[in-house]
Amino acid sequence: MKQRTRTGMGIRGGARTGIRVAVAGGLVLATVAAVGGCALTRPRVQVPTNFPSPSSSSSYDPYSPTPTGYPSDTYSPSPTQETFDPDGRNDVRGSNCDFSNSLRQFTYTVSITNPSSTDSFSYDMAVNWMKARPADGKAYGLHERSIIVGPGDTETYTAKYTVNQSSIGQFWYTCQITRAQKTRM
Repeated sequence: MKQRTRTGMGIRGGARTGIRVAVAGGLVLATVAAVGGCALTRPRVQVPTNFPSPSSSSSYDPYSPTPTGYPSDTYSPSPTQETFDPDGRNDVRGSNCDFSNSLRQFTYTVSITNPSSTDSFSYDMAVNWMKARPADGKAYGLHERSIIVGPGDTETYTAKYTVNQSSIGQFWYTCQITRAQKTRM
């Protein structure tokens, strides 16, 4: 058996043909891309100048239901927001608790200050002159009055009660504001 060996042309000729085909294919692609208006380079992207850059110290956590920096669902009134309490005794001050023997009359000076800057209130007042010794809860007299006080205003009046006795001896008494029911007008 004889062995035949190919020399020279067969291998080299095939390699040259492959190279020629590859070069020709590349030229065809370049021509098609140039004629079609398509460049093989990546398109240019312009980033807007006012677009914020990402921060590595961001407090956002996608797994947290309430990321930091977001408003919470809790509510607390602002310092300017007013709360309404129908018991207006905190708005009332009393002074000059007195009894006149000649007039047989109790007196008490009452000052009502409306703390609201926007609303007027009607105060349904009750002043009692109470037995002080023994302090057994008995009242000598009662004065009732309704008074309207405008926003931020103070109204002062004298509560009076006249005793229906001709002679009154010495006794102990005290003045009490027992009611100041507040109603928004």
